Amino acid sequence: MSNNCAAALLVYTMMQIFFVLSFIETKGMSIAPYFGLVVLVAVIIPFCRQFEKRWANMAGRGLSEQSMATKFRSDQVALWLLAIGLPFVFVGLIKIVGPLL
Repeated sequence: MSNNCAAALLVYTMMQIFFVLSFIETKGMSIAPYFGLVVLVAVIIPFCRQFEKRWANMAGRGLSEQSMATKFRSDQVALWLLAIGLPFVFVGLIKIVGPLL
């Protein structure tokens, strides 16, 4: 799960940089988009830690291989849906809230 969390965090960050920041319009040289990027990356870190902790504690539970494989796949799908889906959610929020400001 560690490799999945690391890769998902990298993909998420790259999507934030190249996808979300292109939708944030600022006038002049504002640091706000970059501060927002730090905040958006900080949002996903607790989710990654949650997956890490779950799998660090999973070893001694006596679950069958089939059960562990199912749980792993479920967590893996959830992690990647978060990593890939959240940037689109943020762009949607920017599109909705942007004109109001």
